[in-house]
Amino acid sequence: MPRFRRLLRWALLASLAAILLGGLALATLYFVVSSKLPDVQSLRHMEMQEPMYVYAKDGRLMALFGETRRYPVDIEQVPERVKQAFLATEDARFYEHHGVDYKGVARAVWLLATTSDKRVPGGSTITQQVARQIFLSSEYSYSRKLAEMLLAMKMERELTKDEIFELYLNKSFFGNRAYGVGAAAEFYYGKTLDQLDLDEMASLASIPKFPSSGNPLSNPERARERRDNYVLSRMAELGFISTAEAAQARAVPMHASPHERPIEVNAPYVAEMVRQEMVARYGGDVLTRGYHVTTTIDPTLQAAADLAIRNGLEIYDHRHGWNKIEQHFDLADDEDAATTAARLRRIPAQAGLLPAVVTRSGNGSIDVVLADETTLTLDASTSRWTGRAPSALAKRGDMVRVRRIETPVKKAGDEKKAGKPGEAAAATADADAETVAAPEVKVSWRLDQLPRGQSALVSLNPENGALLALSGGFSFAGSKFNRATQARRQPGSSFKPFLYAAAFERGYNPASIVLDAPVVFRMRGGKVWRPQNDSGNFAGPMRLREALVQSRNLVSVRLLDAIGVDYARRYISHFGIDEALLPPNLSMSLGTASLPPMDIARGYSVFANGGFRITPWFIDEVRDRDNKVIFKEKPPTACRSCTATGSTQAVVVSNVVDGFNLGPAKDASAKPAQGPDEATKAPEQKPAPPPADTVLAPRAIDPRVAYQIVSMMRDVVQRGTGTAAKVLDREDVAGKTGSTNDYRDAWFSGLGGDVVTTVWVGRDDFRSLGYREYGGRAALPIWIEYMRTALKDRPIMPNDPPEGMVKVSVAANGTLIPGGSGGITEYVKVEDLERMQNYTDYSSDETLDEEAFDIF
Repeated sequence: MPRFRRLLRWALLASLAAILLGGLALATLYFVVSSKLPDVQSLRHMEMQEPMYVYAKDGRLMALFGETRRYPVDIEQVPERVKQAFLATEDARFYEHHGVDYKGVARAVWLLATTSDKRVPGGSTITQQVARQIFLSSEYSYSRKLAEMLLAMKMERELTKDEIFELYLNKSFFGNRAYGVGAAAEFYYGKTLDQLDLDEMASLASIPKFPSSGNPLSNPERARERRDNYVLSRMAELGFISTAEAAQARAVPMHASPHERPIEVNAPYVAEMVRQEMVARYGGDVLTRGYHVTTTIDPTLQAAADLAIRNGLEIYDHRHGWNKIEQHFDLADDEDAATTAARLRRIPAQAGLLPAVVTRSGNGSIDVVLADETTLTLDASTSRWTGRAPSALAKRGDMVRVRRIETPVKKAGDEKKAGKPGEAAAATADADAETVAAPEVKVSWRLDQLPRGQSALVSLNPENGALLALSGGFSFAGSKFNRATQARRQPGSSFKPFLYAAAFERGYNPASIVLDAPVVFRMRGGKVWRPQNDSGNFAGPMRLREALVQSRNLVSVRLLDAIGVDYARRYISHFGIDEALLPPNLSMSLGTASLPPMDIARGYSVFANGGFRITPWFIDEVRDRDNKVIFKEKPPTACRSCTATGSTQAVVVSNVVDGFNLGPAKDASAKPAQGPDEATKAPEQKPAPPPADTVLAPRAIDPRVAYQIVSMMRDVVQRGTGTAAKVLDREDVAGKTGSTNDYRDAWFSGLGGDVVTTVWVGRDDFRSLGYREYGGRAALPIWIEYMRTALKDRPIMPNDPPEGMVKVSVAANGTLIPGGSGGITEYVKVEDLERMQNYTDYSSDETLDEEAFDIF
């Protein structure tokens, strides 16, 4: 055999062996790789990471939580032009191949063989990109590429083309935390997909290749080059658009800008409460599962709460003059406005107070630079509230706060003149035909400062505990500490209604007489406690109604001593206040318990709803990403006409104090005792029954006690420490002020209509608010401003005495007047009549010396 033929035969055998070995190797690699491929069917039920949406009760967006921006869209909702832009850019033959574009693979192999490049373009279809994004890593290796191709073919066998394309459009990263074309359209252009112009479609299609370094914000020039020279050219080449359309789109300048999803209702403290509650309920991944949470927050009332706190704290702070400078920067001599403004980059505005750096101070004025490089000159008119010129308050380098003030400008002829009869209709028609122009405003600036005090406001629906509005401080940007729920402060005299309610359960009533006189309590270790009235004087024997109206501390102390501390603590816990938070001594009578404002508002709701304990709540409904309701709140609701679901009142042992037989209260449903004037007995109430599926709130206190306390708190507003609230001009407004030692805390809690609101003012460092900063001065104005909005168009809430009460006439000394004529009118429980008839008049005592009691 010739030598050539032998060599040829061996070459053929070697080639065949190599082919067989290569095939065996490829088959082995195929089975190894394919056995590890994931189940493609899971893609049909794959949940995209989607943020959590929080809404006010009217559906307006209140917050959006999540690290990624993603708004998944159905493929049917994607305009054809948008699809074509991505197909032209990424995979023009997508609807023709079966997962792998062999022409593209061949081109990539040729480039690898003919060039020195280690990475070459081409070869990756849209299906392969989806496979890599969801199942594989971005590692550059032949094994990963083979796994990608095999997985793509598997996906093509089990999923439709539209299903794969939809995954691609929703999964791709577009930079700036935007995932999916829907989120990208909104973030870069503030539009939905059907609102995009051709140039915007092309810009979006160019991003996934270089999402971080080539998006229209990070590198607009590179993004434009790719949009014009590749995406639009490919679309024209493939016949998706005409040459004229491509040229027209190229002529449009790059105009992408950040568009955050607009927050329509500003309630950051409530939004954070929702986030924490949702994590507690559904786990740590709650921010990626696309939940839609609807709250109970009323947007109008929430805005009123924030504004009331801002205005109230500013007024309080301005009363106490200019404070020290917040911060100082050492400015270079030649520092320009841009460099100065950059110093403010991490300093947030707070409740409209903008940070600014002083660049010049002198001649009674200062120049300041804002964070946006705006330069302002502030003269003496901007600091009039301080009584000093700006140059006397700040020097170069100081950081100050300024507030922008917009004042509507009235023009001549703005006010309508009275017309002749018959002209009104014509005038209305003319007005409808005209375009109403936005009113002009005059912009001015005020030199200001962050207030030294803080505040919290809680507003509830007392019937079911729904949270209407909540503000946890002056500014969430300045402090995320929620003082409405997390701060524990002493309520002072605003705690007294709870104590009086406990006493009324033991037989006292608004006409009961208690001494307002000095008293000394001996403590262990030889120390003594001498409680004092704020006024420093003593009124002697006085009715409890007057004691609450005038907020007499010594009456409260004697009252608590009479009914017993342990009993009072148990009874007050029925309002929803943790008994462990209540001091186990007589100081509790002066409001020394440390309680969050939410607890006080919850407690006052019991008075407002006729004696039922409600639980505050703020999440009304939760829907999943498919709009399916997964939670709907059914809160326990107060029902005055319903049978009690179970008594929660404390067991009272018989006791005799000051001639009063304070035995257990009788059943209010029993036949009323014959009073001095049976004809004046309270009318029977017959409220409408609630729906059959209503969850009834448990009874906390006797409804007659609730009536008596509300009646007394209405007097607090009419002629006591809360008279400023008379400006609301409503007879159903009731409440109680509260202040603590050294004016550290100021409170006003009250009710009107079907709203209960608590306002607290204080300082986070527990320092004094300042001399005579009582609850009626620091907190009540905030309460009034908020309630002016909250009570608008709400009907007057009656306070009719419930069953089991009789109307009596009493003398100033608390004794009954025979015949029921003259004197002071009170409604009392029927079982209290005998006690009142046997009451001994102690008002004739000639001496009111300090009495001594053992506090233990």
